[in-house]
Amino acid sequence: MAEKKSFALRMNAEMMKAVEKWAADEFRSTNGQIEWIIQEALKKAGRMPKPKPDRPEEAAP
Repeated sequence: MAEKKSFALRMNAEMMKAVEKWAADEFRSTNGQIEWIIQEALKKAGRMPKPKPDRPEEAAP
């Protein structure tokens, strides 16, 4: 599993309430929803890093 890093995120209260409601509607935690939003934005922008293989034998030649 990929290593997770922690950091503080500041956002205005209205935006946070909207994210919390969206997360609840999707049966996700607020943190999980924020992760999903960022992941989708990275994919859409073509900036999602390629996954690293777990073992060297899985690497492409």
